[in-house]
Amino acid sequence: MPSITRRAVSPRHRVRATIAATLTSASVIAMAEKAASAQVDDPPKALAVESIALTVADLDRSVEWYTRVLDCRLTDERELEGEEAERLLGVFGARVRVATLRLGEERLDLIDFVTPEGRPVPADSRGNDRWFQHVAIIVRDMEAAYARLRAHGVGQASSGPQTLPAWNAAAGGIRAFYFRDPDGHFLEVLDFPQGKGDPRWHAATSDLFLGIDHTAIVVDDTDASLRFYRDGLGMRVAGESENHGPEQERLNAVFGARLRITTLRADRGPAVELLEYLTPRDGRPYPLDSRANDLWHWHVGVRTERPAAWFRRARLFGALPVSPGAIDADLPDRDSGEALLLRDPDGHALLLFTDD
Repeated sequence: MPSITRRAVSPRHRVRATIAATLTSASVIAMAEKAASAQVDDPPKALAVESIALTVADLDRSVEWYTRVLDCRLTDERELEGEEAERLLGVFGARVRVATLRLGEERLDLIDFVTPEGRPVPADSRGNDRWFQHVAIIVRDMEAAYARLRAHGVGQASSGPQTLPAWNAAAGGIRAFYFRDPDGHFLEVLDFPQGKGDPRWHAATSDLFLGIDHTAIVVDDTDASLRFYRDGLGMRVAGESENHGPEQERLNAVFGARLRITTLRADRGPAVELLEYLTPRDGRPYPLDSRANDLWHWHVGVRTERPAAWFRRARLFGALPVSPGAIDADLPDRDSGEALLLRDPDGHALLLFTDD
């Protein structure tokens, strides 16, 4: 039998081999983790902001008010109940009536919980509380719009229409006014000067209320919100400004208000405007026990692909799911599709959905 010569391996060679094997394993693990991270950090993006919804106490009263005072058009009304509605909205025993309104090209959904009833908007709510949200409605003529609102006896949040000063390059010349609907929700009317806003707001028309430019939400930390809305949902930053001064204070009814304002947009639909109060910093956080039947609830309807993917990825961007998974549910004004309700880093709700 031929002899086999075994070559002795020195301790130095063993160490080198061990290091090489360790580095190879570490590289494989790192590549796997990077691939997994890339999948996790690339969730489905927002394709469009298609609707803005708010919870109301009396659907018939609210439909009558929005159509009579703001010239909205009722286009759909339906009633949702059962397990799908409960799980989608995160409210056990939910039976809801939903009315879909149109204003210009935009859509507003009014949601009335027949059961169970929720809590009213706190009477002492202020513009820097983080449950604050509004829609900004563009008007052809601010004086005419203000006269219409006063004639209908709306609750004023601003002392009157405010013209933002010329030193503010982003917002100078814009006229704005805050008011409230019958349930205490904040609303805003805006009048853009020539050269500002979407060109369609300057088209010749006899309509007084033209459409919805954006929904605004109060956030604690703009950068944390950008990680969710920009880096997670893929919305683009469309504008930034820092607003302060007596006009801004009287508009928001918050003395000493200095705001960092960031506007984000998807490819279509109204913008989402982040309002961070640099001062004062005494705004109250979004209540942790909030539910969709509470009257301070709003949600933004965002069309996306694969909403289910957001259930596990939401936490990575500071958000939390409300629905226990993607739900196949009948949504207002469209065929049934997969949907998921979640909350952003400050508690504001979004309904992510896709059609069948």
